[in-house]
Amino acid sequence: MIDKYHLTKEQNIFLVKKSLVEIIYNSARLEGINTTFKDTKTVLDGVNVGTLRLDEINCILNLRDAWNFTLSNIDEKIDLDFICKVNSFVSRNESLEWGVLRNDQVGINGVDYIPDIPNESDVANNINLILTDSNVTSRALNLMLYLMRKQIFWDGNKRTSMIVANKILISNGCGIISVKEENIAMFNRLLTEYYNKRVVSGVFHKQLFFS
Repeated sequence: MIDKYHLTKEQNIFLVKKSLVEIIYNSARLEGINTTFKDTKTVLDGVNVGTLRLDEINCILNLRDAWNFTLSNIDEKIDLDFICKVNSFVSRNESLEWGVLRNDQVGINGVDYIPDIPNESDVANNINLILTDSNVTSRALNLMLYLMRKQIFWDGNKRTSMIVANKILISNGCGIISVKEENIAMFNRLLTEYYNKRVVSGVFHKQLFFS
């Protein structure tokens, strides 16, 4: 895989900060939150929006805090502990526990695949193995897809995985991954096929959309 963008880290961070409302809006829409760009910006400015439920507002604010944490620690090593910290922001007050591996079975709506209960040592080793990939974009996307399919947390797996993948891209000046609203249906279809292993990660990579 060829990296699509070649920025400095500073340029990439500037791009993220300039686009952060849109990135969070796209993530919220991917989660099925019926928000608008304007309402998302209003919530991020600290004003409640009457058309959004409290849990939807919380999701948007959690995404903001997770992104702020990630950008403030852009040079930190990525490992299971860091990923857990991102999830502690993403799914705060949304799930049974946040920032820790789930310890019971979960299902995924619309798919046959049932992820195993994660084993901490195995997950940590798999993460470290994926991170040995010399290509930045491939490393980011493979880690994102592994974490999404493994469902290591009770909730917020897609959001956590995408933010962690973006940390890899940003720190290496390789752009931003953000699924725009018009591509959500395709993304979800491919992700469902990937969960069921009817499509391999390389095919998925070609359909992902970068800002």
